[in-house]
Amino acid sequence: MDWGTELWDQFEVIERHTQWGLDLLDKYVKFVKERTEVEQSYAKQLRSLVKKYLPKRSTKDDPESKFSQQQSFMQVLQELNDFAGQRELVAENLTVQVCLELAKYSQDIKQERKMHFQEGRRAQQQLENGLKQLENSKRKFERDCREAEKAAQTAERLDQDINATKADVEKAKQQAHVRSHMAEESKNEYAAQLQRFNRDQAHFYFTEMPQIFDKLQDMDERRTARLGASYGLLSETELQVMPIIGKCLEGMKVAAAAVDPKNDSQVLIGLHKSGFTRPGDVEFEDFSQPMTRAPSDSSLGVPPDGRPDPRGPVRNRPKRWPFGKKNKTVATEDFSHLPPEQRRKKLKQQLEDRGRELQKEIDQREALKKMKDVYEKTPQMGDPASLEPRISETLGNIERLKLEIQKYETWLAEAENRVLGNRSDSLGRHGHPPEPPTGAPPDTNNCSSDKRGEGLGPSRREAPPSDEGTDTSIYTEFEEDFEEEPAFPIGHCVAVYQFEGSSEGTISMDEGEDLCLMEEDKGDGWTRVRRKQGGEGYVPTSYLRVTLS
Repeated sequence: MDWGTELWDQFEVIERHTQWGLDLLDKYVKFVKERTEVEQSYAKQLRSLVKKYLPKRSTKDDPESKFSQQQSFMQVLQELNDFAGQRELVAENLTVQVCLELAKYSQDIKQERKMHFQEGRRAQQQLENGLKQLENSKRKFERDCREAEKAAQTAERLDQDINATKADVEKAKQQAHVRSHMAEESKNEYAAQLQRFNRDQAHFYFTEMPQIFDKLQDMDERRTARLGASYGLLSETELQVMPIIGKCLEGMKVAAAAVDPKNDSQVLIGLHKSGFTRPGDVEFEDFSQPMTRAPSDSSLGVPPDGRPDPRGPVRNRPKRWPFGKKNKTVATEDFSHLPPEQRRKKLKQQLEDRGRELQKEIDQREALKKMKDVYEKTPQMGDPASLEPRISETLGNIERLKLEIQKYETWLAEAENRVLGNRSDSLGRHGHPPEPPTGAPPDTNNCSSDKRGEGLGPSRREAPPSDEGTDTSIYTEFEEDFEEEPAFPIGHCVAVYQFEGSSEGTISMDEGEDLCLMEEDKGDGWTRVRRKQGGEGYVPTSYLRVTLS
């Protein structure tokens, strides 16, 4: 079924329908354009949101970037930024494939429609002109027939009139003959015009207009198909970016799974562990007995001459708990303003950086030497003297870096000694750990008798040093540096030998017993463990086979 056959008399209906189709096409183009504006606005807002929450400092200078939760958050922001890029891609594809292409197609289809309707109106006008000519020839034929009949009646009347002259009768007959001839010619002309009009009309209704209607039908069907395909581009454009969007969402899921609370706790310890020992017990000051005491950092102040201070007793009470307001310290090149543990890490990092720079300069020097040898062997490739300034500069950099490395190594050795000194002070206050066994386990009775100070439990292991002034100065400078002990096991271990924990802070264990590792050996030969049936304390490290988580 086609329009030319079924809608041969619906020219105006076809005109309205095709115009409605073009209006719908333009409406869809406008809809997609507004849709792209929504996508672009959404992507812009997402990018602004990501930029707002990105850290202002670089990752290298930001200690928070070492935490898994911060790293995962940065990954979520990056994935969201990539997601915004895909929304921009959707907007761009819709603009190019729908808005621009469909707008151009709409203009072309409008021109084609205009041409077809102009052709139809021209054919219709020609048919109307033929109908007018037919009507004119018909009226002329009718008028000439009446005139011929009237002239024939006049001639007959005069012929019968006895009073009419012969000349009048002849004249009337001649006039009637002329009118009759004119009527015959009008008849022939009307017949010819009628035949021509019927032919033109048949061509108009059965050939010309059906062809025009069929062209309009083909045009409208092509427009409809193109519009339907454009509808599909909405979903196809989304489907094209779905794999990447899926990867973005999967990346967010991976970032969420990468958050490691245990690791973050260890990172915090690594960032802020001071390496200092805990403060010792406060001495008892007996004011009930009149006696002269030597002044100390933890007792009432008495002048050296024995006379009391007229201002009254003065107490020297250092801050013993590092949770106050931290004093401001000035950064120094040797990082002496940092706690021992942090200073040691910083110095190691500086040594590694200087080592890499030194290796880079050495490689550059070797490359320049090779280039100089090539220039000496092949002068046309370059002047060997031109490389001397660069070689000299490289040698100067190497010497400078070596001196800096030597300087940092000296500082590192000093920091290492201070860290080990703090541990040695702790051991000196509480006895020495046992030597690792070489064969069978030692006699438990000897262990009990020889190690009255070896039970380094949580309360005894951190006993005060003999001179509290050292720790006082430490905590005055570093009041917020404090290492918390882990609340959860950091591994497990197996008792290789039996141990009787008779000293305070130690715990007994049986050979082959599985234990939870709570704290690693810090260089003093003791490890803190927890038994499965309950109880926690220190045992000799040499008595254990340790496995970290």
